[in-house]
Amino acid sequence: VCSMGNSSSRLYSALAKTLSSGAVSQHQDCLLQPDSARLDPIDPKDLLEECQIVLQKRPPRFRRNFVNVKKNATSNHRPIRVMQWNILAQALGEGKDNFVQCPMEALKWEERKCLILEEILAYKPDILCLQEVDHYFDTFEPLLSRLGYQCTFFPKPWSPCLDVEQNNGPDGCALFFVKDRFELINSANIRLTAMKLKTNQVAIAQTLKCNETGRLFCIAVTHLKARTGWERFRSAQGCDLLQNLKSITQGANIPLIICGDFNAEPTEEVYREFSNSSLNLNSAYKLLSPDGQSEPPYTTWKIRPSGECRHTLDYIWYSQHALNVNSALGLLTEEQIGPNRLPSFHYPSDHLSLVCDFSFNQDPDRLL
Repeated sequence: VCSMGNSSSRLYSALAKTLSSGAVSQHQDCLLQPDSARLDPIDPKDLLEECQIVLQKRPPRFRRNFVNVKKNATSNHRPIRVMQWNILAQALGEGKDNFVQCPMEALKWEERKCLILEEILAYKPDILCLQEVDHYFDTFEPLLSRLGYQCTFFPKPWSPCLDVEQNNGPDGCALFFVKDRFELINSANIRLTAMKLKTNQVAIAQTLKCNETGRLFCIAVTHLKARTGWERFRSAQGCDLLQNLKSITQGANIPLIICGDFNAEPTEEVYREFSNSSLNLNSAYKLLSPDGQSEPPYTTWKIRPSGECRHTLDYIWYSQHALNVNSALGLLTEEQIGPNRLPSFHYPSDHLSLVCDFSFNQDPDRLL
């Protein structure tokens, strides 16, 4: 354990704190929100400095640049920065995913959590949507709430993390937004169905009011069923999520942003369902392509015993007539990722983070 210095020992104790696995093993209790309101706020610069001290023996973070995708964008308000990221559940990374080229040393939670926090702190999202969160109560909720975020977590009903010895409870989706910028109007935890049966996959959908503009919008986060052979299942889950979101947004009267690991390439039916939905959605990262019509070549890249896996699975969907994408964070290049792929000492997850800056269309009466 690195010495953090007397002035920041209290902050480091928050960063280093780890719950025993038994404290969260009863995952039915994970829907209860802890009370962190009495804890002192954290200066993000101080937390970033603490993370960098923990990571001083690791290679520095890769620098990624934002790409302006809307030329001559003008807006009367600050853009809303949204970050989407499957951060890789710790129990799965160490116990199930078999990243054959990734040293176990690179997966140590004490350091990997600092890499995750460093990425979040570097991009300062106003809204953060995460999947595979299995350290919500001992890491993300305590720290991000003290950074000014309102925090929500919805675990999978039966998480594969629970099959791993010494797990930290179930993984699930988590949604965080900056309380100073937004007011929570409505929140829904959704257990997705397929063929009228409840499934193990979930979503969170929250209606927020932007304090600067007074405008409402809905932000949703989800993680669909993984693996080849489950395409129809994912399609059914996607249809169920879209139906829920149509109701929540009053048939697209409220602008919508959906972040998720869909576990689906753009060739899958669930992708077409979102593209052709009456909610009039577009995928933000298509705008990085020369013609604005093609998804990135990959959002995840890993090596397992079965071979190398390079796929586009992660998306940020948005109401394209109500919202503008001003800029998007460029992806890591193949050279940056390196021959051993992800995760690594450089990067904490097998999925890349996606970050977009949104603004409202200046004509609020324009039809969606």
